[in-house]
Amino acid sequence: MTVGELIEKLGGTLIQGSTQLEIESVGSYEEAGSSSLIFADSAASVPEALASEAGAIVLSPGVAPSYPESLSVVEVKQPRLWFAQAAKLLSPRISGKGVHPTAVVSRTAFLGDGVTVGPMAVIGEDVCIGARSNIRAGAYIGQAVDIGQDCHIYPRAVLYAGTALGNRVVVHAGAVLGADGFGYVRDSTTGAYTQFPQQGTLVIEDDVEIGANSTIDRGALAETRIRRGTKIDNLVHVGHNCDIGEDVILVMGTGISGSSTVGKGAVLAGQVGIGDHAHVGPGVILGGQAGVLSGKTITNESAGVRPGTVLWGTPARPLTQVLREIAILARLVKRVPKSPARTESPEEKAPDK
Repeated sequence: MTVGELIEKLGGTLIQGSTQLEIESVGSYEEAGSSSLIFADSAASVPEALASEAGAIVLSPGVAPSYPESLSVVEVKQPRLWFAQAAKLLSPRISGKGVHPTAVVSRTAFLGDGVTVGPMAVIGEDVCIGARSNIRAGAYIGQAVDIGQDCHIYPRAVLYAGTALGNRVVVHAGAVLGADGFGYVRDSTTGAYTQFPQQGTLVIEDDVEIGANSTIDRGALAETRIRRGTKIDNLVHVGHNCDIGEDVILVMGTGISGSSTVGKGAVLAGQVGIGDHAHVGPGVILGGQAGVLSGKTITNESAGVRPGTVLWGTPARPLTQVLREIAILARLVKRVPKSPARTESPEEKAPDK
């Protein structure tokens, strides 16, 4: 694509250079060439960026007094975002190749125009796959699964029966969607466990991305729902009956127990743990290994913090408070007198007979 075509699609102002410059890829400062696009999102990074051999750069308005004559310069308010969007436009789309001879596709399945089904993939009965979606090698799509348009299901992903995906959903390798939730009823007499019915559904809305080896359970009697634009890292687990809001970030190792909710725009960092029937409010940021106890609700308002404040620890509270608590505890430990060295009695010193 040319610089002019990128600007037409993404906006921005060309300060210097030609709209006809052909851009083939995005790149780093060190590896960029004359057909590469780079970005600088701070004044500190501008000198290094301008010293590269890139053909074009996108940056914030007014961060540099001048530019090398060989460089095409685009100014936008959010250069990192513009760069990321440009990278998607420049990425070659995997062309549709139809159904591989080794794939197993039910006669009752519907495949839209341009759908690709890779080697050894299995498409079950009454499955519906929207146009241009790509099902990679070894993926399993269960009965009555509904997949929207432009979705990408990577190898060995498993979609249990009844799971529904919106448009432009990405499911990475090894993810499991729609498995039974972990719900059992205990017989108080014998101690034996019987599974509580796990017959609900799982709905994944548009533009969600699910990382490798992550798992999302279907609802017990109702549904589990992952709302539009949410991004889920590798090795994340979402339990049954959960409702994850729009544009939420769930980072690696996070576990969310059943019947919990996470509000729009919340960020849960690595290894965050959420108990069952807990509620994380919109815009809440939970730092790594933070925890919310079962049945509890945490919002920026209840924590008495401004939006954007990091909450940490278990139970989660403002990071500044946790650091003060740690400092106070450290001082208290220093004040405690050390115990005198323990001396052994003669009996303890005597060898065994």
